Amino acid sequence: MLFGRNLRRLAATGGALTLAVSLAACASSASGDAGPGPAGDQKDLTLAYGSGWAEAEAVSYLWKDLLESEGYDVTVKSGDIGVVYTALAGGDYDLTVAAWLPNTHAAYLEQYGDDVSDQGVWYDQARITIAVNEDSPAKTIGDLKTYADDYGNKLVGIEAGAGQTKITKDVVVPTYGLDDLDYTISSTPAMLAELQGAIDQGNDIAVTLWRPHWAYDEFPVRDLEDPEGTLGGAEEIHNWGTKDFSERYPQASTWFQAFEMDDEQLFSLQNLMFNDPEHTDDPEGAVDAWLEQNPDFFDDLKAAATA
Repeated sequence: MLFGRNLRRLAATGGALTLAVSLAACASSASGDAGPGPAGDQKDLTLAYGSGWAEAEAVSYLWKDLLESEGYDVTVKSGDIGVVYTALAGGDYDLTVAAWLPNTHAAYLEQYGDDVSDQGVWYDQARITIAVNEDSPAKTIGDLKTYADDYGNKLVGIEAGAGQTKITKDVVVPTYGLDDLDYTISSTPAMLAELQGAIDQGNDIAVTLWRPHWAYDEFPVRDLEDPEGTLGGAEEIHNWGTKDFSERYPQASTWFQAFEMDDEQLFSLQNLMFNDPEHTDDPEGAVDAWLEQNPDFFDDLKAAATA
C-alpha cells in the first residue's frame, strides 16, 4: 500500500533522533573543518527539521539539492522539534526551514530567540488545524464535545514537543470544554496511521493536522471551524539559522532570505515525495524529478536574491 510505505519512512525518520544522539553524533559545522566553500561560505552545512512535518522534510531535501549543486556539503537531520531547536541554538545544526510564527513555535522563539537568526519567510499561509473525515457530523471544534461518541471520545495528536500539541492542550481543549476527550499524544506517523485506519473502516476520527500537508490531498478530510480563534490565523514559516549564520554563510544567507514557495510548487513537491510510488523511499530522487519539472526555480531564486 502506498500510504504504508509513507508511514514506514516517516516512522523511521521520526525515531531517528534523540537529544543525546544528535549532540554526540553531529559534529558542529561551526568548526569549519572542511575549509571555505562557495563565495567564501563555510562548505559544510547541516539542515534539520521536525520529524513528521512533511513540508519541512520536502523543503530540506530541496535545499540539499540546490546547495550541493553549488558545491556545498549538506547533511539533513530530523528529530523532535524541541531537539532541533536545542541543537540549532547550540550550534550543532546550522539551519531549519521549519519555524512556524507567530503562534505555533512561540515558546521556542521565547526560549531560543537570542541564540538564532531569522533567515527569511518562505511561506505565509500556514495553519494548524483540527481535521475530521469529511462525512462526519462535527462542523466546529466545539462539536467534538457534542458528538464525542461518534469520534470514539478521542482526539488524535502528534509529538509531545510540537508547538501544536501545547496549543491544543493548553488553549483548545479548555476553551471548548474537551477535557473528557482522550487527547492522545504520540507521533505524526501514529496519527496518520490512525487516520488511514479510520477512513478505511468507515469510522469517524478527529486529528490535529496542519496546512500545508499532503494528507489533504490523500484523504477525504476537512478542517473544523474554530469560532474562538484558539488555533490562530495564517502563520509564516521561517528559516532559522544559528546566530552567526549570515557571517558563516553570506552567500547562502541571501538565497534563504529570497526563498519562497507557492501552494502549487509546494504541493507538487510533496506529492512527488510522499505519494508517488517511484519516490516514496527516495526524497532526493523526488527533488530531482521536481526540479526537472521546474528547471528555472533556482535561477529565479538567485536572481531574486540579487535584485
